[in-house]
Amino acid sequence: MNKQEAENRIEKLKKEINHHRYLYHVLDKQEISEGALDSLKNELFKLEQEYPEFITADSPTQRVEGKPLDKFGKVAHEPPMLSLFDAFSAQDMADWEGRAKKIIKSKFNLDYYCELKFDGLAMSLRYENGIFTKGATRGNGKVGEDVTNNLKTIESIPLRLRIPSQSEFKKNGFDLAQTSKILKAVENGEIIIRGEALMTKKVFNELNKKYEKAGKKVLANPRNGAAGSIRQLDSKITAERKLDFYVYGIAGADDLQLQAHEQEIKLAKLLGLKTLENNKYCRNLDEVNEFHKYWEENREKLLMEVDGVVVKVNNLALWPVLGIVGKGPRYAMAYKFAAEQVTTILKSAVWQIGRTGTLTPIGVLEPVRVGGVTVSHVTLHNIDEIERLDLKINDTIIIERAGDVIPKVAQVLPKMRSGIEQKILIPKNCPICGSRVERIPGEVALRCTNKDCYAVILRRLSHWTSKAAIDIEGLGPKVVEQLVKAGLVSDIADFYALREYDLKPLERFADKSAENLIKAIAAKKEVELPRFIYGLGIRHVGEETALRISDFTRQASTSGFQVSDFKNGMDDVIQTFQNIKQKAWEEMYDFGPVMAKSIYDWWHDGKNIELLEKLKKNGITIKQQAGSNTQHSEFIGKIFVLTGTLSGLTRNEAKAKIRGLGGKISATVSKNTDFVVAGENPGSKFEKAKNLGVEVINEREFSKMI
Repeated sequence: MNKQEAENRIEKLKKEINHHRYLYHVLDKQEISEGALDSLKNELFKLEQEYPEFITADSPTQRVEGKPLDKFGKVAHEPPMLSLFDAFSAQDMADWEGRAKKIIKSKFNLDYYCELKFDGLAMSLRYENGIFTKGATRGNGKVGEDVTNNLKTIESIPLRLRIPSQSEFKKNGFDLAQTSKILKAVENGEIIIRGEALMTKKVFNELNKKYEKAGKKVLANPRNGAAGSIRQLDSKITAERKLDFYVYGIAGADDLQLQAHEQEIKLAKLLGLKTLENNKYCRNLDEVNEFHKYWEENREKLLMEVDGVVVKVNNLALWPVLGIVGKGPRYAMAYKFAAEQVTTILKSAVWQIGRTGTLTPIGVLEPVRVGGVTVSHVTLHNIDEIERLDLKINDTIIIERAGDVIPKVAQVLPKMRSGIEQKILIPKNCPICGSRVERIPGEVALRCTNKDCYAVILRRLSHWTSKAAIDIEGLGPKVVEQLVKAGLVSDIADFYALREYDLKPLERFADKSAENLIKAIAAKKEVELPRFIYGLGIRHVGEETALRISDFTRQASTSGFQVSDFKNGMDDVIQTFQNIKQKAWEEMYDFGPVMAKSIYDWWHDGKNIELLEKLKKNGITIKQQAGSNTQHSEFIGKIFVLTGTLSGLTRNEAKAKIRGLGGKISATVSKNTDFVVAGENPGSKFEKAKNLGVEVINEREFSKMI
């Protein structure tokens, strides 16, 4: 075979292999056996090895190529990859449609295109002159990671776009002008494909069997498997995972003169990409609800995991009119399936008391498994929630665990009652100290009226010494309780008056342990303002709020001197906070009147000021948290959520790193979250992140970021 013959043969083989790839992976058809197709691929590989000058980027042999990467590059998304807002009921959908009609000023029914919402990883593919040149993860919507080599391993992603015939265009409803625009973009332009990379349930089960046999760690779920596969630095590992890819849109479809979202999906299929045949055009919201109901009941029939239906206004001309609000478009909605729910029996209700004296009802359940965990307790929140649910002891209840760390009671089944049910009574007295319990006017909370309640004191003292607050080593809850029982400590200032001779008579305290504890306490006499504020245990003020309060005092001059230095120690701290008006707190982002009043009242309570004076007398000094000189653009203003166990850092060390680089920490996942850092055994925050489309990074990726 001469050079010319080899070139011709290579081109023939590429076309034949691509034809069968399209039949098998897109149309779900098969003309030849897998063995025969492998034989064609093998011949192509050998010819290309003999004539490497004929190897092209779109050759089927180039799906796994090159050396493993050291890291992923960054890719800017234009247009951005948007998140979706969630709906959970037919009423939510009706409200959404109503808002849309107001914006477009129409009384007529809208039509929709419904797509099953995959439990995978959103991807963007760029084709230039018909050749696949760049593939990226969603990232934060504006910038993602370059995972081109890994996406090339997915057989359902064509390395070169297929060019449909004129008859195919006509058959699928494309007119001559649209056909001309599409062909021009395919042959001599750019097309951006958006879709979802996923792992089918079959592949997931096969891989886990294989890993179990080999003694390897199994994959948590298909979505986790897909995410981990896409982020492999060695594309050969990704190839072993046998991922799939389904298209859900074409960016810039209006440039192709497309009129309906349904046309985007038809075009993607004609160009050689995979679309889900179960997706459906719906003439109105009634048909949308029927489609949603059907797949909610029949999703187990699907090859892949789905958690809802993405509903899009079909008319593309209305998309720019409806626009975008926040991170999500108004022309699309993620209509979620019901959360995982189970039934159980409420055996009893107990009341726990917190560090602020608030009583919280906790339901004791007949143990039941839900959302992958066994649950025996559930928070009942407050008496208003109990009354709203009409909840009684011995009731049969539905509990759900949908992205929340703590499961909740979703519904009571009153028809299951047998007559043995009992009303949950509001306690008149504190379960710990026996003092009167009162309900604060305007609030739902019940509170022990005894500010010296033993349980409240213990929680308040332990809160001060905890890792997130002052972090005094060796001063855990058991030691704190021992000190309280011995009469040595009644408030946080008393810790700093302790001496070795106070501790030595106590059980489990020898000379060395007493010396070590006194040294540990003395080492924490200089306290950073955020830790100090958090440690005080002010109602509604958590760790992140304390940080924001600290930043506020550093940025604003609220009195006659510069508040950022606190040169006069505790006196400056007291004066600074007392000079801040309640209105100023209310105007801070996401504070609100309840939190503002709580902060303002605390700093104007005489007993609290006495405590601060006592802390000053016992040697406590306050320093402002220094601003970071190492802030990084990848972190500034970004919101991080941590879940699971990190092996290289403690949770507090990771938080400190993020804050030092300009990032923010949140305890909960929302659409505003930029990154979820997932360690070993991630909790429900991980599930919520994937449902919201928030980027999840593992510890290795996080370590590289910091």
